[in-house]
Amino acid sequence: MNSRFSRVLIITVLPEQKISLLQSKFCLCCLKADLQFLIHVKNFPKALQLLVLQPKVRKQKQEEGPSLWTLMKDPYIMVAAGAITFSNIGIAVLEPSLPLWMMDRMNASKWQQGVAFLPASISYLIGTNLFGPLGHKMGRWLAAMIGLIVIGVCLICVPLARSIEELIPANAGIGFAIGMVDSSMMPMLGYLVDIRHTSVYGCVYAIADVAFCLGFIIGPVFSATIVQKFGFEGSVCAVAFTSFLFAPLLVFLRKPRGKNTLKIVSQKNSSKYKLQSDDEQEEDDTPKSFMDEPICY
Repeated sequence: MNSRFSRVLIITVLPEQKISLLQSKFCLCCLKADLQFLIHVKNFPKALQLLVLQPKVRKQKQEEGPSLWTLMKDPYIMVAAGAITFSNIGIAVLEPSLPLWMMDRMNASKWQQGVAFLPASISYLIGTNLFGPLGHKMGRWLAAMIGLIVIGVCLICVPLARSIEELIPANAGIGFAIGMVDSSMMPMLGYLVDIRHTSVYGCVYAIADVAFCLGFIIGPVFSATIVQKFGFEGSVCAVAFTSFLFAPLLVFLRKPRGKNTLKIVSQKNSSKYKLQSDDEQEEDDTPKSFMDEPICY
């Protein structure tokens, strides 16, 4: 059997099958076909499919999210981001100035200056885990507003401490209150994007990260400026006063206006969230006539 006949036989018998190991051995031994030719025969059906079918990749149309500038112009988002900033300014003011104040007033050692911030870290961990579900029940705006007020009260109590033992409750309260604000305002930002914009969350959580970092930028700069003029007590009281002033603004997050209203349909073991337009809600709120109600005998 000559090589020309063997090549014709391979093309006619095996054009649409993958050449297995046994088939390749048979062709090499019996039909005396070279390896390069077998590779071309194996790839021939694939090349034919690409030529005839011409597959294409079609990208699905993805919903475009709101721009960063659009979200920054939203007053509700700015209030939520401002709450994150002002809550973190309190601890940011204490970090550079509290150890120096402890050295002057308490004659504290180095380990005491470091341990003073440990209660704030532990209570922050407790507050964030506790007020995740609890803030949803009591209202996230209310939890954040109470958190800012608690931060202000604890900041005023810090200069009143005379020992490290008296300083621990104040720092623990600050950390717990910051956890209240952060765990409440982060979901609130996502909720505001859902009802007022498009459900794409990248830019809004970028704003949240910037607000968090902005608090730790403003805090040390503010502390260094005020401490030189009014002392440690004056800087701490000034930050507490700003927290008291900003807290009432969170009332606007109680019922934010949106493009769609969120209607909660509760079932036995789960809850469904159904987006419904304002016009549909007005139709649903209209009272039904007496004839539309079923009559039970």
